[in-house]
Amino acid sequence: MPSPTRFLTILAPVLLGAACKDQPDPPPADAASPAQGLLPAAEFATGCGDGGELDVTLYGALEGPVRWGAGAMSCEGMPRPDGAGARLRFAGQPDGGPPLAIIIGIPGLTRGATGTDLASNVTIIEEGAGRFFSTTNLDTCWTDVDGQDAVDDAGRFAVRGRLICISPLPEVNGAASVTLGELRFQGFIDWESS
Repeated sequence: MPSPTRFLTILAPVLLGAACKDQPDPPPADAASPAQGLLPAAEFATGCGDGGELDVTLYGALEGPVRWGAGAMSCEGMPRPDGAGARLRFAGQPDGGPPLAIIIGIPGLTRGATGTDLASNVTIIEEGAGRFFSTTNLDTCWTDVDGQDAVDDAGRFAVRGRLICISPLPEVNGAASVTLGELRFQGFIDWESS
């Protein structure tokens, strides 16, 4: 049986590939120490355009309010592989907490559209620590997208909405979990990026 670190190195890219395609590949198990984790810390707090925000309270292995405004986080969004909707990524550091990345994958979202009860995947990454919390399928979280407005002619859209999950996100490489309260967000999707 492989060690937990080696198991995560093998399993994490498979489970998170669609949500984290633009993340670097984790280093080999012998290159990561527990202090370093498997992913480098995100370069957060680089800005999120006008009006970007993320508001959620976390319970469980990661606990407390996450209230990020546009200047306190980075955010990006792009189409998912093979045109299967879009994903949004928000990264920042809660007061007194570890750096986090929160990724929302919405397979049913299309350019410029809104919608309710869109089945969604959610992943929370404790940046630099190698901890991943993620939905295992599309039947526990849903997103209501109540606005998606073009902000330029290059395919960039401001998107806003809320996400609800009815069960905790299990830890991919451990036995813990994180429960999300209602998550409200405003970010951006670059529909022309790949």
